[in-house]
Amino acid sequence: MVPKSARAAHSDKSGRTAKSGKQDDRAEPPIPPGPDGTAKLVGGTGPTLIASVQRALRLLEAVGGFLQGATAKQLARAADLPLGTTYHLLRTLTHEGYLRRSEGRFFYGASVDTISRAEDRQSGRAELRQAMDGLREELDAAVYLAAYRDGEVQLLEVAAGPAQPAVAEWADFKATAHAHAIGQCLLTQLTEDDRRDHLARHRPTGLTAATVTEESVLLRRWAGAQPTMPVFEHQEYALGTVCAAVPITIGSTVATVALSLPADRADRLAAAGSRLRTRAGGLLGALSSSFTI
Repeated sequence: MVPKSARAAHSDKSGRTAKSGKQDDRAEPPIPPGPDGTAKLVGGTGPTLIASVQRALRLLEAVGGFLQGATAKQLARAADLPLGTTYHLLRTLTHEGYLRRSEGRFFYGASVDTISRAEDRQSGRAELRQAMDGLREELDAAVYLAAYRDGEVQLLEVAAGPAQPAVAEWADFKATAHAHAIGQCLLTQLTEDDRRDHLARHRPTGLTAATVTEESVLLRRWAGAQPTMPVFEHQEYALGTVCAAVPITIGSTVATVALSLPADRADRLAAAGSRLRTRAGGLLGALSSSFTI
């Protein structure tokens, strides 16, 4: 997908992009670019526009009007650009991967495909946020999505609101995985060697009176965790907060979906954790193939 340029264009029946003959009277026309290649709207009230970028975008749009590719001369006519300028832009766009040349004709390149895939990923992220907001409302709790990648805990998404506040990261989240439910749930899914490696890099420290810091105790706890069951944590990371986390996988990546509640609502934690476990499948469905962590 290529963004629309500032100049309106449409395709004629031959498939070429033709310049619109109507001038938009809602905005003043731009003046010719100055020595630095920029142009400002007449009167100086409009934004500064980069003329060379405008020309490049028009050229990219023009390529889309030719299903079988187009020559430099065809593109120059379609984009209403001088042929010399067209050659310079085509060389640059081809070098950067936005175009490719085959048998004298130009087609969209891999970089344009990357832009399209980025839009798909953004759409997947929006779908994920919607699913997490639904969980937040259903469970009446802040909801989190996290993964273990490159040897570290990574918080990917949080759904919180005024009535379901997220836990404040008062101690480095990556370094305190031994204390919070998210980190503990992720570590239960690792091998024994990977757990030991993590603890060697992030030595357990006491954050509250409830924090477990003895490595042997932590290792036994994680080794004994049931693969699909929630991991519960009661004020081990932060006073006044209790949490539950459910193990999931995103492709080959170890991940978890978790929730937090105020400690004065701890009586709801077990039921909320069980409900979260049954709803985790729906959240995985929102993690479409276009969503990449």
